[in-house]
Amino acid sequence: MPLSQERFDLVIAANRLPVDRVREGGRSVWRRSPGGLVTAMESVMSGRDGAWIGWSGVPGKAPAAFEQGGMRLHPVALSAEEVRDYYEGFSNGSLWPLSHDDIVPPTFKRRWQAAYETVNRRFAEAAAKLAAEKATVWVHDYQLQQMPQFLRELRPDLRIGWFNHIPFPPVELFMQLPARDAMLRGLLAADFLGFQRRTDAQNFLRACRQLLVDDDISVRADVVHTADGHECRAAAVPISIDTRGMAELAATAKVRERAAEIREQLGNPKHLLLGVDRLDYTKGIRHRLKALEEMYREGSLDPTETKFIQVATPSRERLEAYQHIKRDVEQTVGRINGEHSSFGAPPVTYLHRSFPRDEMAAMFVAADVMLVTPLRDGMNLVAKEYVAAHDETGALVLSEFTGAANELKQSYLCNPHDIARTKRTIVRAIEASPEERARRMRAMHRQVLRHDVQRWAERFLTDLAVAPRQP
Repeated sequence: MPLSQERFDLVIAANRLPVDRVREGGRSVWRRSPGGLVTAMESVMSGRDGAWIGWSGVPGKAPAAFEQGGMRLHPVALSAEEVRDYYEGFSNGSLWPLSHDDIVPPTFKRRWQAAYETVNRRFAEAAAKLAAEKATVWVHDYQLQQMPQFLRELRPDLRIGWFNHIPFPPVELFMQLPARDAMLRGLLAADFLGFQRRTDAQNFLRACRQLLVDDDISVRADVVHTADGHECRAAAVPISIDTRGMAELAATAKVRERAAEIREQLGNPKHLLLGVDRLDYTKGIRHRLKALEEMYREGSLDPTETKFIQVATPSRERLEAYQHIKRDVEQTVGRINGEHSSFGAPPVTYLHRSFPRDEMAAMFVAADVMLVTPLRDGMNLVAKEYVAAHDETGALVLSEFTGAANELKQSYLCNPHDIARTKRTIVRAIEASPEERARRMRAMHRQVLRHDVQRWAERFLTDLAVAPRQP
């Protein structure tokens, strides 16, 4: 049977497919995308009759369905105009900034909202065709908040779940959204909604209670009851990583040798600090650089002894806000290195590109201190990856405004808005005794081992299977 005619008991829906189209040996091939979601879904779909629907990353006609790495992949088409209005516009110009505390003011355009609805309907239609009778459909993230409603209309027999990888904003911010009622009704058609933090689930329930006053709904505990008798449960199910996979990779001789080589290339500094982020205004990169710049300038850090690597993966480069932060970061790095470099030995190494998994593991192993300082983050899996790569060494400086801060309580927590306190926290992490570092890291390592990505996926599917009851 052709892939396009198959029916599946589990359908994953996400904005992007888990692969990227790349040039290799003069030809175009599909390669597995990096990221925690892909790792999680690989484990979920292993041995299951499942399919993944998503955009291929290239505007225009969708490629035919294909199989890659044991997963059946079904591309959904997006035109160039839909990429502009649905993805760059409504998803990342309206919903993303609104969900991240209005760090950059959101923009609202009716054309964007219309495109978002159109694309969500298209995803729902694709899932409805692929799902077997009474199948499970797991929808992911803020780009597909209306899909559960459109899918329920087409296939009321399905069990529908949705997981939000980013924060869900407080009602005082969410109520700015002109499409707020449509977003809430879209989500309420699901059976179970998973959020990174308990606060996010409570924000959603509060928004339903306060904003859907004309929809005859009621909210009792963590369940929303709608006028047509449907019940939808919302709860925290924090995502995680492939902990054992990262720990095993970090322990290989190849990665250990590369870690030593990285330190040698930087002049074997006494202290090596590391930041790894998408180049996004929510990640606190500018605040981190400001703290380091002041520390180099005032002498609390010696630029010849303490080096910093900042990996900034390119992200949404066509959007003005992202172009602005790119300029700011590059100018700040240039200023720091101009003022504090000895000949051929800059204190900051800035890498504006992505790296393969083994190279990232080597950076984690090489770094004495990891700086994870977002202004707001749903989880932050980089923090967990760093912990997985260490057992008794290393130190993690972590923003209080990440979901990871709820789990990695032995990290050195900081408020990235408070530059003075952040500086003191970085110094504490650098100067901590080996015994203190080992005690903190052991506790965090146990946490991410117990709560890995497989456990997250199993927990979500268990919650979904019995919703609106608790498992």
